[in-house]
Amino acid sequence: MVSGSITSVTILLTVFFLFKEASGLFNSPQIEEGYVLAIHPENPISHLKPEEIMDIYDEYITNWEEVGGENLPIKTFRFSDLGTLFSEEELGANYEYVPAKINEIIQNERGIIAFFPEQYQPEPFTGKIISGERIKPSEFFAGTRWYPTSTPAPIFGLIPLLLGTLLVSLGAIVIALPFGLAVAIYMAEIANQRVRDFLKPVIELLAGIPSVVYGFFGLVVIVPFLQHTLNLAVGETAFAGSIVLGIMALPTIITVSEDAIRTTPRAMKEASLALGATHWQTIYKVILPYSISGITSAAVLGIGRAIGETMAVLMVTGNAAVIPTTLFEPVRTIPATIAAELGEAPAGGAHYEALFLLGAVLFLITLVLSAAVEYISSKRKI
Repeated sequence: MVSGSITSVTILLTVFFLFKEASGLFNSPQIEEGYVLAIHPENPISHLKPEEIMDIYDEYITNWEEVGGENLPIKTFRFSDLGTLFSEEELGANYEYVPAKINEIIQNERGIIAFFPEQYQPEPFTGKIISGERIKPSEFFAGTRWYPTSTPAPIFGLIPLLLGTLLVSLGAIVIALPFGLAVAIYMAEIANQRVRDFLKPVIELLAGIPSVVYGFFGLVVIVPFLQHTLNLAVGETAFAGSIVLGIMALPTIITVSEDAIRTTPRAMKEASLALGATHWQTIYKVILPYSISGITSAAVLGIGRAIGETMAVLMVTGNAAVIPTTLFEPVRTIPATIAAELGEAPAGGAHYEALFLLGAVLFLITLVLSAAVEYISSKRKI
């Protein structure tokens, strides 16, 4: 009772703090904290999306007309540009004249968009500040870009990471389920005791191999093989991740499926054989329908194993946070993103909170899968 209580409380506290940290993302400003984004006071623009800000500073958008403003070229300004526009004497020995110079730049250039530290904001400020918005849930859950270190506005879009996770996981289960089910049928119904006693510990050993070892195997063997065989530009693709995860999911699928198959009552199998059915017909017509709930549970558990995997996927999928269109493109999954970026994200910042929110999304996915396993396992076709 004590162990169960401590475990339950620990899990609940973990979930609570996960969602607590994640919810802080929507209280974070769209613009990098401690900085100001401003435009000329006569510019009619009142708000810019993070994607538009990034495209402006990357010079994909060069005219205010493209974002709903007037037909006027955009002039970008970063704080680092002060050194090229003014001398050290004009800026002051302690940068005491910088606020006035920023006011001057914004007043003299109608198409300006200026990004500078909040501590140098002039008083009074004659420009128009457009950086007061907070990150919205729709920008995260419906966002199609993931650029957490973009300046001046980081972009946190879930869609490419979610699609990458689902694509790799579903590809893994499509690869692993037929092989796993075939091995389970062989071990439960066809293999003799000696072969079964040999295969069982070998399969269980596969489940104990560290995921980084699978990642090395995929990087050294599977990735070059796919690149040369399929004539791909790079071998680190979603398909490579699916193969590695499929291999990792095999022990779970085989073990659960075999247990389900072996629970088929002996009387049902003997009745089928007594009616003239062959051994294969009995397997196909009697045993598999009876154990279908256990086999489905094995498939769902295999997907759960694939969705939560980190190191192996991080090593073989290419880590490109883009919306995938095929299995033969680099992708990035949610666990790989958390593992790769959490160590570099400033604690308490928007990037840090976005990674916790990714963890919350992953938790909800696995929760749904676990509920599906419980529901499916409670059903038994008799």
